[in-house]
Amino acid sequence: MFRSRRLTRAARVIGTSAAAAALSVAAAQTALACDISDFSAAPACDSSGKPVVRVTDKDASGTPATVTLKIELSMPGGERDIETKTIEHPTAEGVSVDLHPLSWYAGQTFVIHVKAGDSVDEDLKPPVVVPDDFTCAPSGSGGSSSSASPVPSAPASSAAPSPTHSSSAAPTPTVSSAPSPAGGGTNLAETGASSNTPVIAGAAAALVVVGGGLVLALRRRTAHRSR
Repeated sequence: MFRSRRLTRAARVIGTSAAAAALSVAAAQTALACDISDFSAAPACDSSGKPVVRVTDKDASGTPATVTLKIELSMPGGERDIETKTIEHPTAEGVSVDLHPLSWYAGQTFVIHVKAGDSVDEDLKPPVVVPDDFTCAPSGSGGSSSSASPVPSAPASSAAPSPTHSSSAAPTPTVSSAPSPAGGGTNLAETGASSNTPVIAGAAAALVVVGGGLVLALRRRTAHRSR
């Protein structure tokens, strides 16, 4: 009888411990189960500077998830699928994917549908609406717009001087056709004469005239005596 009581107590302890362990495992599984609250979406810019809808999955259970970008049409309940991507290995820190819309303008509304295992199959709430002041800068636009490198200029010392016309340049000497003044002391190399030639020629002419006059006077005197 004493032994049966001990066995009964041991069974109760074992049963209580097993039940507690089962509850702990169930609670842990519930805490790690994928939920729609693990997902978020917002407008963003990708690496090329294009606007995208960025979906982030912070599912600690690591359940793969498929996210689909849809656009709301003007008709009630109208939607159209744009792009679908899969998040293979989500983590508690978060894994993101970018969904590229076909158009983008302020006020445009996008719906994100999430399918993760058997736990999640619904749309994110609220939908993503493009803000009025949201813009993306094109890739590589920070700073100067031109990617062309400036061409280095040649040093001033190596540049060839350009020809210039100076008004102070010495005039080209010209040969004057006027006769040189007498007594200038300049010899005429071409003819061998000097500047004294006109004087000598004049004196010779005067002597010829004087000689001629003397000859004429002598002839008249001789004729007069012969008479």
